[in-house]
Formats: sequence, structure tokens, C-alpha cells
Amino acid sequence: MHELSIATAIIEQADARARADGTDAVAAVTVRVGELAGVVPDALDFAFEVAREGTALAEARLVVEQVTAQAWCGACAEEFAVGMPPFFWCPRCDQPSNDLRSGRELEITGIEPRPART
Repeated sequence: MHELSIATAIIEQADARARADGTDAVAAVTVRVGELAGVVPDALDFAFEVAREGTALAEARLVVEQVTAQAWCGACAEEFAVGMPPFFWCPRCDQPSNDLRSGRELEITGIEPRPART
């Protein structure tokens, strides 16, 4: 399950960014995951829960924003979903496309600090 190594990397990066911003605890981490990134969102969520123990993200939740894989057809200037498994033929003009516009993302897009406890 490579999601565990991905979750560990997310935790390490989020922790480093939070500390750089002067935050010692994180409430949530938002990540964008493309449809073609090879990541199973439920497995990533489970791995995140396991890997966060004992870190500054021990109570953090993982928010996954899924990104649909989209390709561009230069022949008819149409953007279309490639689906899963991916099919890179334009549904409008039946021409192949090699211009993938989205779907491979795997990035942290937000870190929400945990409010200080009083």
C-alpha cells in the first residue's frame, strides 16, 4: 500500500509548513488528488490516520479534493473527461488527444491550524 508512504510525506510536509508559519498543531490538511494519480482516496485516508499518531497532526483530519482527469482536443478545441481507465479519444470529433490538462495532481493545497486550547 503506497498510500502509507504518501500519507507520511503529506504529514512531514504539512508539519514543516505549519512550523514555518509558527503553528505547532494542525486541525486539517487539504490535498488535491487527481483521478490518474494512482491513489485510492479511502486507503489514503486510512493511512493518514495511522501515520499521524505522535505528530503535530495527531488530531488533524485529511480533506481530499478529487480532480477529474481532463484532456484537450486540439482538433475541435474541446476539453473532455478521459474517465477511468483513461480513454484519450475526443467524444466530439473522434480524434486522439495527447494533451492531458488535469488528473495527475497530488498536492497539499491547504493547512488549517488548530486553535490554541485555553
